[in-house]
Amino acid sequence: MTKHIFILPGDGIGPEIAAEAVKVLTYLRDSAGLAITMEEAPVGGAAIDATGIPLPDATLELALQADAVLLGAVGGPKWEPLPIAIRPEKGLLGLRDKLELFANLRPAILYPQLAAASSLKPELVAGLDILIVRELTGGIYFGQPRGVTTGKDGTRTGINTLIYSESEIRRICEVAFDIARKRNRRVCSVDKANVLECTELWRTVATEVGADYPDVTLSHMYVDNAAMQLIREPKQFDVMVTTNMFGDILSDAAAMLTGSIGMLPSASLNATGKGMYESIHGSAPNIAGQDLANPLATILSVAMMLRYSLGEPTAAERIENAVSAVLDQGLRTADIMSAGMRQVGTAEMGDAVVEMMDKQA
Repeated sequence: MTKHIFILPGDGIGPEIAAEAVKVLTYLRDSAGLAITMEEAPVGGAAIDATGIPLPDATLELALQADAVLLGAVGGPKWEPLPIAIRPEKGLLGLRDKLELFANLRPAILYPQLAAASSLKPELVAGLDILIVRELTGGIYFGQPRGVTTGKDGTRTGINTLIYSESEIRRICEVAFDIARKRNRRVCSVDKANVLECTELWRTVATEVGADYPDVTLSHMYVDNAAMQLIREPKQFDVMVTTNMFGDILSDAAAMLTGSIGMLPSASLNATGKGMYESIHGSAPNIAGQDLANPLATILSVAMMLRYSLGEPTAAERIENAVSAVLDQGLRTADIMSAGMRQVGTAEMGDAVVEMMDKQA
């Protein structure tokens, strides 16, 4: 059956890195018989410029109909003066909400070729393989009430609400435990239960879920300690499961352990396995249009798409093996450049991955 992939290039470097992912998908379609179709539409700032809103109804409808969604990036200083309610990021949050993408999988894997690019000593990160499972459609990013109010004396007050139901916590924890069973059977649930009642419930429910998985070891850690431990001893972690905001922060910290945020893909899944796939970095408007962006995280996001939503693990492995082989050749974008390597641009890196896939066919 032919699967439909919906591509949202977005803003900043988004169109550039999405274009390289499309090269990979096109190769798999035309040369490897992958049964897919592809279609593009605007989201974020590009959609604001075209329609006045960050998530047009037409874009949302196409996303709902697709088998999987590939996102470039959204946002940039051009749209920061706009009210929060219509900024580009609201397009991304809207997609997560309407597609019910509650489970965000963010791997932090250190390719051995990039050990020197990590912020930490090689012995601390060699062999690093962490998966952060972030709850994506609840918590403080979506909780009500929210906003800025002005009192009678003219004093402004900002309000955001951290709220989680038991069912939201349970389902994301079940995802983490199911994945841990296929890895090293360890889950660390990250919260702030000593201060926040909401995450006290999180810890309670995580413990209850853990009882259903006696073959998986569960530990708990406060988020401030977890941030420190990621730097101190990152390889102690296997699967980390946490709230929307904590996961957002910790996954970016974990990214630097791997050498560059430009290397890390992500998957956001709903209950049926449909997903939206994107690199975890932002739109990097300072380098947009300069052929400097690293497309590998987006290309690796395509591999996650093939594995989790499209049922094509062999094609996913081809992409991952090609990326590793290209790094073996010494090709590097600016963010992962080191002495003795050859720096290439966004397009050349994408071409190199496709060429390697063809050689390894």
